[in-house]
This record gives sequence, C-alpha cells and structure tokens, in this order.
Amino acid sequence: MDERTRLRLDVSYDGTDFSGWAAQPTRRTVAGVLMETLDLVLGAGTATGLTVAGRTDAGVHATGQVCHLDLPAEVWRQHEGRLLRRLARLLPPDVRVRAMTGVPAEFDARFSATFRRYEYRVTDAPWGAEPLRRTDTLAWPKPLDLAALNAAAAGLVGEHDFAAYCRRKENATTLREVTRLDWRRDPDGILVATVQADAFCQNMVRSLVGAMLVAGDGRRPVDWPAGLLSRRERSSEVTVAPAHGLTLVEVGYPDDAAGCARRAELTRRLRVPVAEG
Repeated sequence: MDERTRLRLDVSYDGTDFSGWAAQPTRRTVAGVLMETLDLVLGAGTATGLTVAGRTDAGVHATGQVCHLDLPAEVWRQHEGRLLRRLARLLPPDVRVRAMTGVPAEFDARFSATFRRYEYRVTDAPWGAEPLRRTDTLAWPKPLDLAALNAAAAGLVGEHDFAAYCRRKENATTLREVTRLDWRRDPDGILVATVQADAFCQNMVRSLVGAMLVAGDGRRPVDWPAGLLSRRERSSEVTVAPAHGLTLVEVGYPDDAAGCARRAELTRRLRVPVAEG
C-alpha cells in the first residue's frame, strides 16, 4: 500500500449559499465544493477520507472550521509548496482553505477535538442589521438586556442533559458539557454570544440562543432556559434561532499525537457520531 500523509485543513466559509457542510447529491455543500476542487487539482480520488470537526447546517458560517484528509505521500511532496495557492485560485470566493498542515495519523478532526466554539451575532437596533453584515447578524425586533442574557446563560453552563434543546437521534446521547456561555455587547452595539462545549448535538447552539433571546427581551424569566434542562424530550416552546447568525470560530485539539489518539478513543467510546449547530 502506498504511504499516505494526513493533512489538517483550516477552512473558512460564508454559509449563505451552501446547504451545510456534508456532501449531498444535487446540492451545493462545502464538502462537495472542496472535494470537487481537490479532484480537479490532484486527480479524482487522490484525496480521501475527508473528515470534519463539526458538520455545520445550511446557512451556518465558519472562520475556524477544521477537517482532515489523506493524500499519497508522494503527491503531498510534489504539491506541498503550491497547493494552497492553487486552491485559492480555483475555489469559489465563499470558501477558503487558509492552511494545510501535515499532522500525525492519530489526528482526527472530528474525534480528537476537545472543544468547539461558536459565536452568534444579534442586533437589537431599531433599524435592523447593517447591510454589509446582514448575512451573519440576526436582527431582533425587541430591545435586549445584556444582564438578562448573561443571567439566562449562567444556568446553562456545565454538564447537563440538553434533550430539550436537541433534535434527538436514535441511540445518540444528549449529554453535553458546556464550558463557556456568555454574551457581550461590542462597541458597535452588536450582541455576541460565545458558546463552547466538548461537542454539540443537532440544533443545540441555535436552540440555546433562541431560548436566551426571549429571556433577554423580557418575554420569559431569566431562569426559564435552565428550567428546561429537566425535560427529557425536545421542548416545543424553544424556537431555533436562524442559522445565519451562527459562526464556528474555533476547534481545539491536544498538542501531540498521543493526546489526539487518547482523545479520539475516549470520544468514540462515549458518543455516537455528532451533528453540530
């Protein structure tokens, strides 16, 4: 068997015109566009095993997405110095590969990850979102109180069963550990939620944001989002916030091959495949 090299790709994209990350027949997806371009540059089937840290939904953006793939070692040696620029010329402008790095075979973009961090942007300005930010910022129709948003967020931090906030999948756990959840108001008035966890189940981030927003505008008490954690089924009272306000900004990994291997083994043992956003 030919020697193969594993590569880590750091990827950014504007999710507006993508039907999410995962390749789908007849739909434009980030993985589909990326593999089509790699096949064009390297030859069909040369790059294999594309695996992503978080399968973002349709309309969700990324500035810190991570994936890995495998190439024949000789192909990587031939193209290493120029592949990034060739991809930049051929990829559409709404997706960029910002770095391609050789990594140990133990690195797994999905299972070796120790955390995923998202940000969600909201404006409560009476005129709505600025035109140049309309594709990554949700316009909220009511004034939002920063203190109330952070009070609602505080009750959701920690390890909980987030069944009320997830689209359940058969045999999948909804137990997650949220290590960071807070809001800030930037100088331009935009409210930004930062949400970090070991992993997320499907729709979890946007469901959490949706619950916090109605606490932030006063329609629900600030302890209402945390109160839903006692439920073991998805709550119909929670509205999933629109996808376009959400961006995957960072994925964390152990520093060495042994750490990546240990983390991947632990994740596989504890969880079935994870969906994001």
